[in-house]
Amino acid sequence: MNRYPLWKYIVIAVALVVSTLYAAPNIFGEVPAVQVSGARSAVKVDEALRTSIDEALKAAKIDTRGTEQSDTYLRYRFADTDTQLKARDIIQAKVVPAGTPAQYLVALNLVADSPKWLQAIGAKPMYLGLDLRGGVHFLLEVNMAAAKNKSVERYLGDLRSLLRDRKIYYSSLARDRDDRIVAKFREPEQRAAALKALGEQMPDLSLKEQEVDGEGAIVASIKPEVVKREQEQALAQNIQTLRNRVNELGVAEPIVQQQGTDRIVVQLAGVQDPTRAKDILGRTATLEARLVSEEHAQGPGRDAFNQYRSTPAAFGTDKFLDVDGNPVLVKKQVIFTGDRVKDAQPGFDSPERGGGAIVRMALDDTGGRMLRQVTRENIKKRMAMLLVEKTSTVVLTWPVIQDELGANFQISGMPSTEEARNLALLLRAGALAAPMEIIEERTIGPSLGAENIAKGYKAVIGGFIAIALFMIAYYALFGVVSVAALAANLLFLVALLSMMQATLTLPGIAAVALTLGMAIDANVLINERVREELRSGMSPQMAIQAGYERAFGTILDSNVTTLIAGLALLAFGSGPVRGFAVVHVLGIMTSIFSAVVVSRGLINLIYGGRKKVPRLSIGDTSWHKKDGARDSKKVAI
Repeated sequence: MNRYPLWKYIVIAVALVVSTLYAAPNIFGEVPAVQVSGARSAVKVDEALRTSIDEALKAAKIDTRGTEQSDTYLRYRFADTDTQLKARDIIQAKVVPAGTPAQYLVALNLVADSPKWLQAIGAKPMYLGLDLRGGVHFLLEVNMAAAKNKSVERYLGDLRSLLRDRKIYYSSLARDRDDRIVAKFREPEQRAAALKALGEQMPDLSLKEQEVDGEGAIVASIKPEVVKREQEQALAQNIQTLRNRVNELGVAEPIVQQQGTDRIVVQLAGVQDPTRAKDILGRTATLEARLVSEEHAQGPGRDAFNQYRSTPAAFGTDKFLDVDGNPVLVKKQVIFTGDRVKDAQPGFDSPERGGGAIVRMALDDTGGRMLRQVTRENIKKRMAMLLVEKTSTVVLTWPVIQDELGANFQISGMPSTEEARNLALLLRAGALAAPMEIIEERTIGPSLGAENIAKGYKAVIGGFIAIALFMIAYYALFGVVSVAALAANLLFLVALLSMMQATLTLPGIAAVALTLGMAIDANVLINERVREELRSGMSPQMAIQAGYERAFGTILDSNVTTLIAGLALLAFGSGPVRGFAVVHVLGIMTSIFSAVVVSRGLINLIYGGRKKVPRLSIGDTSWHKKDGARDSKKVAI
């Protein structure tokens, strides 16, 4: 009657084994490390770099606990944070000499100290949030009014250029206090021509004819849906820009995410200097397109300007380094800047041209007009794309102009699809689309984070022990089974958090403790239902089966309603609320499996397969069958 199918035992065994493997890294913890990676994807970490760093560390008498190397990073492990910080300074001085552009990023990191065989299967410890690890927290607000103002100015320039190109004459063109663009015309024919041209070329504007100061005028305003779309794009671009910038802070796992409609949360674990972080996050950057100074080149390849590596730039030019560290001379005149880039997407060229990786770009009308005029006169010459910041300028790429370019063109000759994706990202997110203001700032020390972890661990373990003592005292052997199922539930939950690499925060620890209390409630329902069936005269075997089957509906209903609340918190919450909801939702799913499936499997191992079960150890009263009749004698357990 209570025999469990073999496949269910196999499912339970597999779940327990897999969960044990993926929860195990949390026992070994993490060790401090220093990670070296290329500032650009084209910069690889080779054996020569590792040898030079090894020699520098050896000369400084700094011992390492291990080294990991791949094409993209080089990671050194250390015994403690003091050694880690000393090694970071030495490695920084070695790979990024003072006065030279950074080719590598040196980041402080925490890596799993688990055995190699666990790392080989992808088993990692849970990722700890800022409140458990220490670092800085910023809440930034995007100035949406400035983003709209920038859009109005751009449309104003585009409208002026369009009227000039169509040779439509106006008496005045300006924006008013309501962020509308007002174009006045003395002649009705010119106004009609302007209205037709604007309706065809600028569909994002809402146009209306009216009299302004006694003159016929066209009043143009940006459509509300366009304003909303551009503000959303500005927020998304700022988020992407911030993600690029925090790499320079040496943070291995930064968190940059949207909060609400106009705010961005930035959490930098391990950073204890908010002043430097604010400087990086608030920094301005832009994209520039310039012609390469071909007359000073000594060849067609990347070494064309090698003779200027250690000498100043020629008169009338500027010298910058490309992503590979080669000098490039460009003319001082700027063709267009990053505020003219509307979109940039990676892709592939046509098969006739080789099918290589490319980047498709889209400029606004003004940028397209300027680019068309310059490229028409400079076919077969090179044009450089530069990323300009306060402290440095990098030549992203400098391809040959194959044909006259307009508002839509492509950059070919990319070395790989990865480079194309990175370039498209930088072209889209090289500069902040709208200014931001830091409205909240918090600094959390690592000692406070360690204290939070210790308190959270004690709370979970203390709650588990208290529940276990009560269940065993009240339900005897069935209580022991309930505690074993509860331990399996905790194992499943930790394993899932580790496998998903979900961020565990203080609210998450609170959710773990709450999950334990809620999970044991299902076992209480089952145990009480079994008791009730015994009191009604059922045999022990029948009571077990009926107790589990009839309690399951109640358990499912209660957990589904709680799951709905958790999913609502997950969908609409943010920050700490979302961290709580993630653990809460996962805990509900694991508790159903452990309370119903795991505990039933254990009970069946103990009582199943026997012809007669005289009594059940389920508390202060046991019931036994004697020759098929009920014996209501109480037996103390």
